[in-house]
Amino acid sequence: MPEHLSPALLDPPPGEDATPPAFHLQSASFAYADGTPALRDITLRIGQGEKVAVLGANGSGKSTLLRLLDGLHFAASGRVEAFGLEVSERALRSPAHSARLRRRVGFVFQNPDAQLFSTTARDEIAFGPLQLGLPAAEIERRIADVAALLEIGHLLDRPPFRLSGGEKKKVAVASVLAAGPDAILLDEPLGGLDPRSQRGMVDLFVRLHRAGKTLVTATHDLTAVAELADRVVVLNEEHGLEAEGPAGTVLGDLELLTRVNLIHEHLHWHGDLCHSHPHFHDHDHTHEHP
Repeated sequence: MPEHLSPALLDPPPGEDATPPAFHLQSASFAYADGTPALRDITLRIGQGEKVAVLGANGSGKSTLLRLLDGLHFAASGRVEAFGLEVSERALRSPAHSARLRRRVGFVFQNPDAQLFSTTARDEIAFGPLQLGLPAAEIERRIADVAALLEIGHLLDRPPFRLSGGEKKKVAVASVLAAGPDAILLDEPLGGLDPRSQRGMVDLFVRLHRAGKTLVTATHDLTAVAELADRVVVLNEEHGLEAEGPAGTVLGDLELLTRVNLIHEHLHWHGDLCHSHPHFHDHDHTHEHP
């Protein structure tokens, strides 16, 4: 991917307080309408400029946690803040409050079909900057910047429904980057990408972090966590916070990873001898020795 990162995509919005953490949850819980719990009593602080991965088995609440941070779901109890802004249904009824949150936080959905709705990829990328009220020349500049960054210039005039899964993912990422948020929430960002595109996407996220962006990545795939995160938060299958710590420490704790169903033991027989190896759970459920 090109090395250029436009200052317009990196500079924080003017006049915002840089003191609070990027995200702060205090005893936050969430349940679906039928009463099924999705998160239980989560207390978590993510500083501005951090690179954090949220790990957990499928159904542990990773996506729900990101949605709480972005104000797509609201905590049933406890408190959620983003950059010092209250993230609640009541607070986001204020258009000004909502606009401040949307300027600072961007969300890349696991399934790009849930995110893309415009008639062309160009219109999709332009939507966020348009909502920010940016002038036409600046919007066009941002479209060109992110299209070059993600190598999708040839897709700009195509409708999203005619793109491949990997192309849709790139357009979804581009549409978030074009708005220039300070924090980017990534829900299984490598899913549906071929190996070369996965490598390029990881490189992009690393460069965005080095440029000062806060990155929060939800995944159950351990293979890229060492690059996508400096700190790891682990959710258990009871939807609670099981552990948090440096990425290397968490990834090296095989007992912890087995307990939360992120790796599993496979038995191997060699004649009369039996031994076991832990295996990662990745997107394709391939088996690799850690």
